[in-house]
Amino acid sequence: MSFVNPVNKSYCLEQICESNYQKLLQLIPDLLNLKETAIGLAHHTTTLHITVIESTPYTMTVELSHCFKKNLDEFLEPAVKIRIYLDAQLAEVLSDHARASVAQVFKNPGLSKEIMNYKWRLNYFLQKWLDHCLKKDYQFSKTDACVALS
Repeated sequence: MSFVNPVNKSYCLEQICESNYQKLLQLIPDLLNLKETAIGLAHHTTTLHITVIESTPYTMTVELSHCFKKNLDEFLEPAVKIRIYLDAQLAEVLSDHARASVAQVFKNPGLSKEIMNYKWRLNYFLQKWLDHCLKKDYQFSKTDACVALS
């Protein structure tokens, strides 16, 4: 995939976070009522697994992954941690399986350009992944199992 580098990255990042919020709600219609975990099933593809990490009146933090095994030693990837801002209707990626959180990577807050680039890449990835998942027509249900349809 080619590298997308918008001129006004701050504005575009906000637009992607708004779009990702809407896409998450399309993918998981009952997301805002979810208390623990849910599984998304689609024919001939791996399952999606979502877990609520934290829930407050104004935010919700979840982890969304594909599940690549059918047992207790399940392999979940990309393990995207997403903070959902309920009042602002934004969804921002905090980290994924391959990239740590911004606070862990950048100790110096003066590196605003690098921080913005990092956040852009994380959230742009989520946008493309959600587009892919929406095309697969996943159906979510509350469960603790990691099951795949064939």
